[in-house]
Amino acid sequence: MAPLAVRQPARQSGAEPAEDRAHPLARQRGGGGGGLRLNPGLPLPETMAPITQLLRPPMTSSQAPEGPAAKATNIVWHHSTVTRAARAHQRGHRSAILWFTGLSGAGKSTLANAVNSALFEQGLACYVLDGDNVRHGLCADLGFSDADREENIRRIGEVAKLFLDAGVVVLTAFVSPFRDDRRRARALVEASDFIEIHCAADLAVCEGRDTKGLYAKARAGEIKEFTGISSPYEEPEHPELRIDTGCQSLEDSVAQVLAYLAAQGVVPGAAPSALPSPA
Repeated sequence: MAPLAVRQPARQSGAEPAEDRAHPLARQRGGGGGGLRLNPGLPLPETMAPITQLLRPPMTSSQAPEGPAAKATNIVWHHSTVTRAARAHQRGHRSAILWFTGLSGAGKSTLANAVNSALFEQGLACYVLDGDNVRHGLCADLGFSDADREENIRRIGEVAKLFLDAGVVVLTAFVSPFRDDRRRARALVEASDFIEIHCAADLAVCEGRDTKGLYAKARAGEIKEFTGISSPYEEPEHPELRIDTGCQSLEDSVAQVLAYLAAQGVVPGAAPSALPSPA
């Protein structure tokens, strides 16, 4: 089996299909919404991390974020009257970015959607940003050159940050092959808000799952700039979670993610203290 490709200087846009869809671990989930339901009108559970420890202070107008080219002028950051802390207090849970990364076929979309379903059943506000879906609209103008991949992840990082401020647990399922791009996305928010989840199925497993023959086409040179074959994947060095989606069942993988979220106080679980009233 050929090794993973080594990153080369930026190339011209290719035609790599985006995120994986059909995953062998995916199966029809049973009905019934037996999870915990949080009612904003009831007292908050005493198992939530203090939200004030997890949120950065409001920005001044001079601290308003700038895009990479900083082309916009004469703009002032407008502060919302409804804060992230207020949304967290109303909903009974804090927001977070769950960043699923891995090779095509590693099970990112499958795992992200299964975790999303579990969180939804517990009454949490959550949403999946999926690589294929985003490339139908927001990133429809981007191809698969290194430069386009970087811009794709830059946009997703900014959108995920908006979801975070909106009080939503946002799950992003993108190959996001380059460490620098993932570091930049992480740097947009506080450290505790960004949870990198490496779906660590190796290349042989992912290629073996290739029901549509995309890896075979990439090997034959019919698909250019395909991650893991002709375009590199740089594995996370220190992800918050590394899940062996090549061997571990979907149910066990979901349980691993949920246990981590509970331990971090994102969902009701192990955290010791309650959310304070918003200022």
